[in-house]
Amino acid sequence: MNIILTKGHGSGNDFLIIDEITNGYSFSENDRSALAKLLCYRQGELGADGILYVMNSDHADGRMRVFNADGSEASMCGNGLRLVARYVCELKGLDEAVIETMKANLKVSRKPEIYDGVPTYQVEISPVLFELSALPLNLDQPTLLNEKIEELSDDLRFTALAVPNPHLVAIVTGGQLEGNLQKELSEKVNGPNVLFPDGVNVSFVKQLGSGNIYVRTFERGVGFTNACGTAMSASSLVTCLQGLNEFETSIQVYNNGGKVQCIVHRQEDKYQIDLIGNATYLYNAAVNVDLSGGTFTVSHQEELTEQHTYEKLQAEVQGFLNTAIKG
Repeated sequence: MNIILTKGHGSGNDFLIIDEITNGYSFSENDRSALAKLLCYRQGELGADGILYVMNSDHADGRMRVFNADGSEASMCGNGLRLVARYVCELKGLDEAVIETMKANLKVSRKPEIYDGVPTYQVEISPVLFELSALPLNLDQPTLLNEKIEELSDDLRFTALAVPNPHLVAIVTGGQLEGNLQKELSEKVNGPNVLFPDGVNVSFVKQLGSGNIYVRTFERGVGFTNACGTAMSASSLVTCLQGLNEFETSIQVYNNGGKVQCIVHRQEDKYQIDLIGNATYLYNAAVNVDLSGGTFTVSHQEELTEQHTYEKLQAEVQGFLNTAIKG
């Protein structure tokens, strides 16, 4: 099996993009999962957090399916959607598009650069659900909004929401960011457990002054990543609900891979989030895959130059975080 792909990232959350629109691949469901496990393996020649399959849609400009590095399918991925937004917009000569995802058709658009020379796209994050059955989270209550979960922590307060993939968000101090607390808690709720039978993305969030937050996320099916787009969106919403940030106002969201901007919209009891950030391409490659043998070889790889510019943004962000997180 010969596959042409592009590797890219949103906020350091990296993916392999496989274009089924122009290449006409015919993958089975097992193929998609197996390809993700094989090609995304970090000790392999490519390595990534997941694969973005870009497909035709009968009612949108394109369709996105996301498979994590462990072979599981994600219902949504904000950082990945920015890459798909760029890919589809450039492929079809559009500035705005609609992308079909598992749960919703989402608006995407090209935006002014978040940093000079960095391709930037805005994507819609919705729907937002607070019902615990949407995650699911097995507690004897309908929602969890800034409350303790005794089985997980005596100190932390959590908010649970689906956007539409499941998230557990805690506002923390700099001290709570240190150590292994988040890792231990995240591994507990993503292993065999009663609370989250399907696992959950776990984010620790620190407020860095008005309009600025830092988000670190343990992603279900992946582990710690440089950034998670839906987690940054969900975390921004949680800070607005707690009065730390304002609705309808741009929030600077810092992460280990860089930064994005989020704008949380509220209309009565409904919410929608705009996620704005980079869509950076790293290289194009061609691979020969033997799925039955579980092997592949890279026959061609063309490095691109966009990462050099993005690294300037990363350096500025890291310098800011080195002092801000300790405060």
